[in-house]
Amino acid sequence: MKSIVLGGGCFWGVEAYFKQLKGVVETSVGYVDGNKRNPTYQEVCGGVASHTEACQIFYDENIIKLENVLEQFFRIIDPFVRNRQGHDIGRQYRSGIYFDYEEDENKIVEYIKNHFGKDYDRVQTEVKKNVDYDLAEPYHQDYLKKNPGGYCHVDLNLAKKEEIK
Repeated sequence: MKSIVLGGGCFWGVEAYFKQLKGVVETSVGYVDGNKRNPTYQEVCGGVASHTEACQIFYDENIIKLENVLEQFFRIIDPFVRNRQGHDIGRQYRSGIYFDYEEDENKIVEYIKNHFGKDYDRVQTEVKKNVDYDLAEPYHQDYLKKNPGGYCHVDLNLAKKEEIK
């Protein structure tokens, strides 16, 4: 099993999307790439903490490869905007890929270069080592499952299990 942390705007939608994919074993939402450990949601939203909202994904690489995870991620975000996804605006909504394994860094960068081609230089999605992922408060975990009518900038219908090979 492998893991990766993805920041793609509001973490509720990113988590709900990835939970639908075959090969994704476990998810959680939290905060990454910030100025302190264990921030609160209020600190992140208020700018006291400089984190991005993110989703940690554990996946079975025998079922879904890193490249497939990245393909799905770029399906649900706009990589060309900074500090914004959908109607969510602010530093905590920046997009980022925070890898857990050194060997994944080059694979991620190469994927982005190949996927975006001549638009690579416009990509605002950060690629960094995950060094400080902290879980969000319990009420944020599986939020859209607990609150089916909750706000979500992600089109959850885009998850197409049959496209994962």
